[in-house]
Order: sequence, then C-alpha cells, then structure tokens
Amino acid sequence: MSDNNSIPKSLIIGKNVVIEDNVHFGENVTIGHNSVILEGTYIGDNVSIGANCILGIRPGGNKKMRKPGDSLNSLHIYPNTKIGNLVSIYTGVVIHENVFIGDHASIRENVSVGSGSVIGRGAMVELNSQIGKNVTVQTLAYVTGDTILEDNVFIGPCVSMSNDKYMGAKEFTLKGPHIKKGAKIGNNASLLPGVTVGNNTIVGAGSVVTKDLDDNSTFAGVPAKMISSQISDNKEDIK
Repeated sequence: MSDNNSIPKSLIIGKNVVIEDNVHFGENVTIGHNSVILEGTYIGDNVSIGANCILGIRPGGNKKMRKPGDSLNSLHIYPNTKIGNLVSIYTGVVIHENVFIGDHASIRENVSVGSGSVIGRGAMVELNSQIGKNVTVQTLAYVTGDTILEDNVFIGPCVSMSNDKYMGAKEFTLKGPHIKKGAKIGNNASLLPGVTVGNNTIVGAGSVVTKDLDDNSTFAGVPAKMISSQISDNKEDIK
C-alpha cells in the first residue's frame, strides 16, 4: 500500500491485498483476501469487495483486437455497491450506486452500469456497452461489446449476444443489440448484431432474434416471430 492513497480509518482489508498508487477510498469500504486494486481506481462509501478480485485492469490484446485508446478514465465505483468474489473490472468503467456484481463476473473497459442494476454470477459485459438503471443481467449471460441495455431490462441466464455480422471475415462496424426500456429476454436466447428489441417486449427462452422487434410485443422461436402484439396485465410472461 502506497502513501499516495487516501486511506480512511474505516477501511477493512483482508490478507494479501495489493493496493497500487493513487487509489481513493470512501468510508466503510471492505476488501476481501487476495484482491488487487490497481492505480487510479476510485471507490465510494460503503462499497464491499470480495476475495480474489482485480479492479482497474488495463486492457491488452493483439493485432486482431481493437485498441482501446490512451484516453481511458479510471475505474469509478459509486457508493453502496457490492462486488462478489473473483470479479474482474477494467479501467474506464463507471459503476453507479447500489449495484450488485456476482461472483466470477467480468466487466470490460468503457462500460457504464446504472444504479440499482445486477450483474449476475459469471456474467460477461464486453467493452463500450451501456447498461441503464435497475437492469438485471442473470447468471452466465454474455453482453457483447457495443451493446445498449436501457432501464429496467431483464436478461435471463445464458443469453448470448453478438456484434460482428461477418464473424471477422471482413471489416464491419461492430454493433451489439439495443434493448429498450422494460424489455425481457428469456433464458438461452441469442441476439444477432445490431438488432433492436422494443420497449416492454418479451423474447421467449431459446429464441434467436435476427431482426428488429416491435414495442409491447411477445416473440418466440427460431427465428423469433411475434406471437402477441399486446401484453395483457394478467398474461404470464414467457421467460
């Protein structure tokens, strides 16, 4: 631990924790055993960090991967966020208030996670994605890079998304799905690059979304097709 850090007396640190220079801590922060907090990370009040986490990772890669640029901001974790064990979060990420991040989750650079959201156990959020308020990303879901999840979206377990239309075969502007407010995506659904899922729309479990979906509708199947154009208050959601 460096003298360049602001260390309040309320900080609780487990065994073998590494804290690099220029890390800011709020009050009542807890860090579990063997975690690493990298340079420049900002941690607000009442944040809990589990064991074996790495926070503030600087992205790497090779010639086939996109370069993140040199202008990444620091990792910023706002108050009352809870981070599980074995979590990796990159620099350039903003985690807003009251977020919960489950064990084994990973969040890449240039991602924003809105207040009250949940990133489930083993979920992956790739670079340049925006996650709104009160979003749930369930266990083992894969949120591809360049994706937008608006407020109150639900992503079921093992949902998969893609952002490369040609799977690396030729140049293409990478674009993930845009899932609008209140939409729900069922377990094991797959979403192709650039698709838009409308406000309050439901996508059934195991569906494959190949094109834009209308607002306030229910879709299911391979490929996903409309099965209802209005969602009744007493109709059971397909999950």
